[in-house]
Amino acid sequence: MTNESPNKKSPKRFDLEDRTFNFARECRDFVKLIPKSLLNIDYCKQLLRSSSSTASNYIEANESISRKDFFHRIRICRKEAKESYMWLKLIDIEDPKLEKLVEKLSGEGMELTKIFGKIQESDKN
Repeated sequence: MTNESPNKKSPKRFDLEDRTFNFARECRDFVKLIPKSLLNIDYCKQLLRSSSSTASNYIEANESISRKDFFHRIRICRKEAKESYMWLKLIDIEDPKLEKLVEKLSGEGMELTKIFGKIQESDKN
């Protein structure tokens, strides 16, 4: 395992911790801006849960007590980041400014999904 070992602290680990936190915060701020409809309310609740779960599970991974626990948390992070991507795509908006924000957040959700996927792959090596 490289910089992502559960027992070593490294700048990359904290960068990803900040990045997942910022993703959750930006999703929260986005939700405040979108039109409130019956569907959007449900989608937004799910987005808030999945984006914050990505961040909280990454913190848990950093504090893991074993390699197995670390990779279990990373799998959850990947799943929640991918789920956030889906909720962002489902939210119904027609404002071009908000559509740009959805693109930005969706891109970050997909990048986080890929990052966590790569970390997962390191467990198989």
